[in-house]
Amino acid sequence: MNLPGVNPAWDRYVAVPSTSSVDPQNSTYLWHVLDTHAQASAEAIENVSVTLFCVHGNPTWSYLYRSVLAAANERFPSVRVIAVDQLDMGYSEDTHQDRTLPDRINDLGDLSRALGIDGSPVVTVGHDWGGIISLGWALQHRENLQAVSLFNTAVHPAGFQLPPALQLALHPAVHRWGTQDTSAFIDVTLALAQPTLSKDIRAAYKAPYRGRERRRPVRQFVADIPATPAHPSHAKLIEVSEGLRDLKVPAFFQWGPKDPVFSDRYLNDLIDRIPHAQVHRYEGASHMLPEDRDVATPLLEWVEGLGTSRENSQFPVSQEPLRFLSAELENRSSDTTTACADILPDGNVQRVSWADLSTRVDRLAAGLYELGARPGSRVSLLVPPGTELTSVVYACLKIGAIIVVADAGLGTKGMGRAIKGAQPDFLIGIDRALSGARVFGWPGRKIAAAMLPEGVKGTAKRRALNAETDLADLERRGQDAIANGWTPPQLDPDADAAVLFTSGSTGPAKGVVYTHRRLAGLRDTIQQTYGLRAGTGLVAGFAPFALLGPALGAVSVTPDMDVTAPRTLTARALADAVAAIDATAVFCSPAALENVVATAQGASLPGVELVLSAGAPIPVPLLEKVQTIFPKASLHTPYGMTEALPIADIDLQALRAASSSSKNQANGVCVGTAVSGATIAILPFGTPDAEIAEAALTSEPGVSGEVVVQAPHIKERYDRLALTQAESARIPGWHRTGDVGHYDDAARLWIEGRLQHVVTSASGPITPVAYELAAESVPSVQRAAAVGVGPAGTQALVIAVEVDGAKDGLASAALAAEIRAAIAEHVADPAPVSAVVTTRIPTDIRHNSKVDRTAVAAWATEALSGGKVPRRLPRAGGIRS
Repeated sequence: MNLPGVNPAWDRYVAVPSTSSVDPQNSTYLWHVLDTHAQASAEAIENVSVTLFCVHGNPTWSYLYRSVLAAANERFPSVRVIAVDQLDMGYSEDTHQDRTLPDRINDLGDLSRALGIDGSPVVTVGHDWGGIISLGWALQHRENLQAVSLFNTAVHPAGFQLPPALQLALHPAVHRWGTQDTSAFIDVTLALAQPTLSKDIRAAYKAPYRGRERRRPVRQFVADIPATPAHPSHAKLIEVSEGLRDLKVPAFFQWGPKDPVFSDRYLNDLIDRIPHAQVHRYEGASHMLPEDRDVATPLLEWVEGLGTSRENSQFPVSQEPLRFLSAELENRSSDTTTACADILPDGNVQRVSWADLSTRVDRLAAGLYELGARPGSRVSLLVPPGTELTSVVYACLKIGAIIVVADAGLGTKGMGRAIKGAQPDFLIGIDRALSGARVFGWPGRKIAAAMLPEGVKGTAKRRALNAETDLADLERRGQDAIANGWTPPQLDPDADAAVLFTSGSTGPAKGVVYTHRRLAGLRDTIQQTYGLRAGTGLVAGFAPFALLGPALGAVSVTPDMDVTAPRTLTARALADAVAAIDATAVFCSPAALENVVATAQGASLPGVELVLSAGAPIPVPLLEKVQTIFPKASLHTPYGMTEALPIADIDLQALRAASSSSKNQANGVCVGTAVSGATIAILPFGTPDAEIAEAALTSEPGVSGEVVVQAPHIKERYDRLALTQAESARIPGWHRTGDVGHYDDAARLWIEGRLQHVVTSASGPITPVAYELAAESVPSVQRAAAVGVGPAGTQALVIAVEVDGAKDGLASAALAAEIRAAIAEHVADPAPVSAVVTTRIPTDIRHNSKVDRTAVAAWATEALSGGKVPRRLPRAGGIRS
């Protein structure tokens, strides 16, 4: 066989007696397989530790798995890969029978016996309808089944409608024409690849199906889709799908979420049936996942690691009873003092007591439970910060439902990606969010945050929003349930409690999973680090801190601002929020503080004792201006991320001391020392992959590398991103942050940038932050980004700056000279700057502060290539919506 990517040595034909009832007695058929050990010696086959038994769907064939065979040949000699062509498909013999699902599962058993792999360790691999067929074989061969692995597929549970694409393929007016008379079904399937397949790859897939008669099996395979309970394959499908619930072997699902046929709801169903499965979703990938991404390496590495724990066990599980996040709220259920407050559109303040908040949380919890929410149910929350959101969060936590929180600043596209990825069972939202959910097909049973009107109007609105109920109705149901003796379920401290999405500033937003224990660890760390005590008034311009208010015993309020656009916070709004609850603590982002300073007009808030700001480096001059607004406050800049917030902290006084350090010490921004319970270390640059282990970590001064951390409040794992999780936890017990930094002689941590933004020059790695801070010391520069242009390993350092009135392109000679001089003054042993360019510098969405260096690098590469200056970069905070 001479096809691209296929080693002719893998090609093999096997004569297999059929035991299927659909075939005439004593039938023997010729099967085609691709087998890494087709020409291996008996000794080589004896040394095989496990066989991957790979099954394709319709209309592909064993060619789909060529990358898995190639990777096994090159790097995994003890793994045998056998990719089959099912009977009638690919280059296997056409039986001229109408084969059903039971027949195909039986066929696979015939083949495995003939191949001699029955009784030896086997991992099944399936894609498309090959998934259910491979799982059917797996359930019948448990004695030698080691694990199961799936790409986009379905076990088509009862109650799901057939995907529209398959409904169309089955329609009588289209079925024969689209699947047999023409190659339309094949062409449409191949067109799902992201990116588009090359001409020769498409031709290879179509090679076995040239001609109308050779496409008959494609038509018959589509006809075997059990669309209704009356279909002859339906009973076997249900038998297999239900049989998965007691399948205990390891499982690994790799998934393309853009698949229009086997969407995330099928992945969700598979996870429900095999909850211990490891899952990795590849954003942007589609149905032809083995063509879209390198799935072979992760699959084979996972197979090699079978029998060893792949879980992220950061710390031994504590045997101490856990003080859940809701403990403070429950303890103060009869307290009539203020727990939280909302600033209404008319400027008035609405205060809610601890007793009222506790009562509402109990009722909502019972109402959600009555609606069907259970421990482990996912509830997406699309409600602005305030008392309502706080009530719903604690209601979910009370019954063990998992809250799913994605920042509205991600924009419609980013929000949709996050919500579809998390696959919530329920979605609670304001009207605008529910309208978006209906338009974009976001999953989950819909609950309106606002009360739905009665009568005809209410019916129309319910339909428009696709909402089955609202929070007020849930409260009523919950009140009745409590009156009838309802009590909340017992909670597992180590069960999932929240999926919090990252800001999306360094790629698609990732879901970060926290258990109840880790959320409690977060509360305890904040309490111990900052001394936030019961009764503290907290103004939270950053939603997570508002939600932690009741857990801390703090009285909380969100100022009048758009929390998805931090720069909307004004000094007046902040002062009103402080006054509303006599606040002594304030938390907001650097961008919010910038606008507070810009609008202060001499305002002073002497009652505030603590100001926290995180999300991006904050220069000392800005903090000193902030200090004039909060003359008696201790100003802190915690360092952390969604995966671990906070992990280090420094105050203004310490920042001043750090800023006087020598240049050799000060490359980057100082973030201080580890917070209570955290340990921070450095994984030095250049550490070989094989040596990435705890023994390689250091806290020696001046050694730059990746920042790694361990603490009780670090995330449990990334949600449905098994490969990302495995990489972040390669050092057992530690989380790799992706940030780059070093320690100085005073044991203070300095952050130099993101690992993915390090400029890889011929003379070594160049970290960006020191260059950016130096450039921003030039009075006319508003924002700067240091990026690499050119091939990895020989990149040139380019400084992009944002200057009012400057056109996109090369900076003026005077400005370039000024920036180079600033770099020479502030950066130790600076690398040569190849070019200085002026453009708009976009930032992240959540904080409006983190520079998007990836976007700037792409723009600079094009701008410096000698062609036309590219389109201007988007405005700050708008690049990922």
